[in-house]
Order: sequence, then C-alpha cells, then structure tokens
Amino acid sequence: MAAPESRGPGADARLDQETARWLRWDKNSLTLEAVKRLIAEDNKEELRKCFGARMQFGTAGLRAPMGPGISCMNDLTIIQTTQGFCRYLEKQFSDLKQKGIVISFDARAHPSSGGSSRRFARLAATTFISQGIPVYLFSDITPTPFVPFTVSHLKLRAGIMITASHNPKQDNGYKVYWDNGAQIISPHDKGISQAIEENLEPWPQAWDDSLIDSSPLLHNPSASINNDYFEDLKKYCFHRSVNRETKVKFVHTSVHGVGHNFVQSAFKAFDLVPPEAVPEQKDPDPEFPTVKYPNPEEGKGVLTLSFALADKTKARIVLANDPDADRLAVAEKQDSGEWRVFSGNELGALLGWWLFTSWKEKNRDRSALKDTYMLSSTVSSKILRAIALKEGFHFEETLTGFKWMGNRAKQLIDQGKTVLFAFEEAIGYMCCPFVLDKDGVSAAVISAELASFLATKNLSLSQQLKAIYVEYGYHITKASYFICHDQDTIKKLFENLRNYDGKHNYPKACGKFEISAIRDLTTGYDDSQPDKKAILPTSKSSQMITFSFVNGGVATMRTSGTEPKIKYYAELCAPPGNSDPEQLKKELNELVSAVEEHFFQPQKYNLQPKGD
Repeated sequence: MAAPESRGPGADARLDQETARWLRWDKNSLTLEAVKRLIAEDNKEELRKCFGARMQFGTAGLRAPMGPGISCMNDLTIIQTTQGFCRYLEKQFSDLKQKGIVISFDARAHPSSGGSSRRFARLAATTFISQGIPVYLFSDITPTPFVPFTVSHLKLRAGIMITASHNPKQDNGYKVYWDNGAQIISPHDKGISQAIEENLEPWPQAWDDSLIDSSPLLHNPSASINNDYFEDLKKYCFHRSVNRETKVKFVHTSVHGVGHNFVQSAFKAFDLVPPEAVPEQKDPDPEFPTVKYPNPEEGKGVLTLSFALADKTKARIVLANDPDADRLAVAEKQDSGEWRVFSGNELGALLGWWLFTSWKEKNRDRSALKDTYMLSSTVSSKILRAIALKEGFHFEETLTGFKWMGNRAKQLIDQGKTVLFAFEEAIGYMCCPFVLDKDGVSAAVISAELASFLATKNLSLSQQLKAIYVEYGYHITKASYFICHDQDTIKKLFENLRNYDGKHNYPKACGKFEISAIRDLTTGYDDSQPDKKAILPTSKSSQMITFSFVNGGVATMRTSGTEPKIKYYAELCAPPGNSDPEQLKKELNELVSAVEEHFFQPQKYNLQPKGD
C-alpha cells in the first residue's frame, strides 16, 4: 500500500526530484519509456499516481500494482527494497554470510511493464549475492509455505516470497520471513523501511542478474526441499490403510496458481489417489482468465468449474487453493444435490477436532495435555476454546494475521510445548508446525484424509461438523465488510463509537442487544480486565473494537491492512446442549443487522456494502 500522496507547493518539486532520479536509475526499458512518455505529455496526474508516495513496507512486506514509479512493484523498487532489507539483515545477523537467505516466487507477470515474480526474485537474489550472501533461490514456482519451511529447515536468516496471493492480476507483493520461520512483526518493518530509504541508489551490480548463474553463492533448493517437505508431511498421515482403500473422490483447483503439482504430491505422500484437477485452472496463468477474482474465499463464483467437474466425475468434495497455495477452501456435495462451501471457521472446527482426535489416539497419557496448545486469531470462531475447555488442552488467541500465530507458535515450541493447530477465519490453516504460517497444501491433504476416514463411519464433513457443535456448543458466525476509500470517514466512524453517549463513553447497547464488555485494541482499553488494560498488543495505526453481548454474542469491527474495507466478524457461542441452530442463526442475523444499522451507519458515512 502506498501512503497518501501530498499536494502543495513542495509536492511538484518533490515529484520532479523523484522522476529525475528514476530517469537516472531505471534500466528497465519498458518502465523507463513509460515515465519518459508521461513527462513528455506533462501528465501530472498520472505522474503523481506513480511518484506521489513510495510503497510502504509493513509487516506484510509490500503489495501494490505492477507498473512504473515508486508507488508500484517494478524492477527498480524491488532492487531498492532488497538493498534496504539486505543492509538491515547485515546489522541484525553477524553470520548472514555463512547462513544466507531463501527466495521463491509465484507465477504472476505483467508484460506491459516487464515485471514478473520470477524476474523480481532474480533481481532480489542478485542484490544479496553481490554482497557475498548465499541465496537459496528456487528454480521454479512454489507455494508460499515453502519459504518459511526452507528458512526453518535449512536454518537460514530470512526468506522472501514474491507473491500477491489472491489479489487482482495486476498486483504483486514482497513477503518477508524472519530467521524463526515466521512472518516479520514490528519493529522489523520500521527498521527495514528506514533501511530502504537509506539505500535507494542501485548498487553497481544491481541490474546484472546474469552474474548469479555462475556464482558459487547461488543454491537451488528445489529438489531437496520438495523431498523433505513431503517427508515431514507424512508424519501427519494417521490412516494410511483407510487412504489406500477409500472410495471418496476429490476435485482440486489451483485457480491458475502454483498449487497443482504440490497437492498431487501431497496426496501421493498420504497414499491417496490424487484428485481430479480442473483442467482450465490447473496450469499457472497470470491472467486468471476464468475468474473475476482469484480468491476461493469469495465462494461459489470461483468454484463453478470445480462443481461442474465434480458432478461429472461423481466427486463429493472440492478442494480449492488460492493462487499461492497458502489458503484452502473446501466444499461438499449435500444429499440435496446442493454444494456447501464451508466457511473458514467451520473448516477450522473440523481440522481442529481432527488434529486433536488424531493426536489423542497417539498420546494416551493425559498429562501431555498441559503442554498442548491450539491458536486462532481474535476475529476467528471461539470453537477451539470450547474444545480446549472440555478436553483439557490450552487455547490462546492472537491478534489478526498469521504473523502473530506463527511467532507465538514458535515461542511455545521453543518452550517445549506442542502446537497442534492454528487457524484464521480467512481460510488459513497451520496443520503442521514445521511451517509456521498458513499452508494450503498440507491443509488440503489432511482435509482429504479426514473426509476419507469419516466415510468409513458413513459420515460426511457436514454431519461431523454438526456433531462437533452438539458436543462442544454451537458457534454460529457471520462476517462481511463495507467498502470505504476515505481514511477520515473511517476515523470518524470509530471515534463515534468511542464517544457514543457523550465524551469517552462506549455504547452500552446495540439496538435491543445489551453489551457486557468492550475491548478496543487501537487504544488498549478492555473493561473486562481489572486494570481496564487489554492483554493483546495494541496498534494505534489500525482500528479494532470488539463488543461482547449479554446473549453470548461477540462482534468485532476492524480496518483492513491491505484493502479499503471496514470488516466485521460476529459470532454467537452457545453452551453444549443448546441445539437449535436455526434459532441461533436468526438471533445472530438480528445482532448483525443491529451492528450494521447502529454502529456502521452506512447512510451517514456513505459506506458501500459488499458486492455479490
């Protein structure tokens, strides 16, 4: 995301300075010519878009459209970013030249600006190798989780993945992992950001990516990591004999991304017949021609071709990865003939239950429970908390995003604890802690084994999900968002909630629903704590308020770090035994409507509802 551009007397001078540097430094003829053309046409508006503000390096790294200028992903901004990251790592690790880093990439490309993930990865590798630092550069596309896996497995100092995950096709991104195998958290983002600003001029060999091919510092980890990842994955196969015999058929789509070969290999590692691949979406294609958005979280629209193939091949389960294969959606054909797409929370309940059940089979000694943990983000369903309370293991929640769960999981593992599972509602699952991030490849094959096992008991995923809710209490969730491009409006909306009945008073009710507790992670306030201070870390740069209601409902409103959205997440948690899901759904829908009407006030703030 780029910072808002500045206007005013100094802005044009800054613009001229930035474009002059660009003309001096850019050696990519396509982006260079594009900038020269804009200058010749005196197209100030377009120049401001390209040069008004540099992409901001955050904990998620960079994500922006590919194209010319400092606000976009291109050869020069990749070189500048990597030079800053390299200098920052040199300061942090005295053994960087012995240990090295890993770099991989997805299949994104943008012919009009000459940018592609593969090219960006090569330029990043060139930067490090020119400074005498070993680089493990994959020779071909991989899923994102292969980067954190390689960092941990080879004990490297950092990892870079060039991907924009499920963003629109014109975007790309630069995702960074620390030496612990998890995504970076603050203050590293600020340190890297500052180092980028101090290293903008390309180093002498920055553009000469041919020098890496003959360098003894360049290593290709593709074959060994491919082997070792699937060897480690085999440890999470609990029912090999069931897998060999199963009649359950699967369809898989990689949505024009990188997942196909890796999911095929994962099924083979589990002795499962590999899934039927959706032929139109099986091979990587940066144009994503068959989908409006390459995001399986958007549900049925992305899965149309998968359902058609499944109906044709009599498959009951569809598995869908996003383009960089770190997330997974699952759908199951119901007896009615309808397809049910499980939400991230529902699949989180199924996988959490399964991984605990399978672990318990192997660990009969109940004393091990006290060192066993599951994690989820604070906006995800609390179903794992309910399972943990009844079964006796620990549950912890973290801030939103796998960077928090990955770092917390690593801390627990280093203390000798077992982390069985972590998930977030945005269809991200960490089923195997040898990857300290979400992993759609392992989640796909573990979901397949779960479905195969349940079939031996004549149970579907939907029936098992119901059984989980009956045993541990129904957890009904609903999440959506409003679109708002104006930061000031977003600020006003949240300030209104903090000063609801006069100054410094949060609301006491939302429509007819009485509020029992409020936690504001922007300000650090939590009235359920004795000292009124929130336990989770707070961040002034993003908005996030959670309301707990007397009826057992919870609603969180938060801003997105990567999109112009105000998101909400609502859940109604019932104790075991309250088994009228329809009544609970009705009550949750009423609660959500009240939150939309009284807290979002879409008319007052001119918010655009989520499109279909």
